[in-house]
Amino acid sequence: MPVAAVAGGLFATNIVARLIVRFTASKSAAHQTWIGLIAILAVAVVMIGVAFWWAKRYPMPRVGADLGVAVLVACALSVLVGPYAGGSGPFKEGLGFFFGEVWHYLAISAGGAVFGLLLVMAFGQDYRSQSWKRYAETVRAKPRRVVRR
Repeated sequence: MPVAAVAGGLFATNIVARLIVRFTASKSAAHQTWIGLIAILAVAVVMIGVAFWWAKRYPMPRVGADLGVAVLVACALSVLVGPYAGGSGPFKEGLGFFFGEVWHYLAISAGGAVFGLLLVMAFGQDYRSQSWKRYAETVRAKPRRVVRR
């Protein structure tokens, strides 16, 4: 369920940006560029936040798999269904543009996820660091064993 929510949020970000471009900036290339940059930054910020949040609670393999699935689903929806919200089609600009859009989306979202994971690791808040901290506390909390000879 959380994976679907993240994918839906990323897809909604893309749809909102396309609708804003369609209804307000369809004639101005400069405005379209600015709206696109803001949408890209929004996707990156969402991925940073989700990666930071999940890495604190779950082991890294699960976080990587969950984020990967969410990004792939959101990317597929954004490049196949998203253009219809903007009044276009997925392959209207050509196959090269389509694949470029896919690679850019994957790169931005993966970059955001990696940055979020690096932040949580740098602060020592990731799942593994917290488990090592708990282990160290339990080892220190045990009373010292007296050995008789």
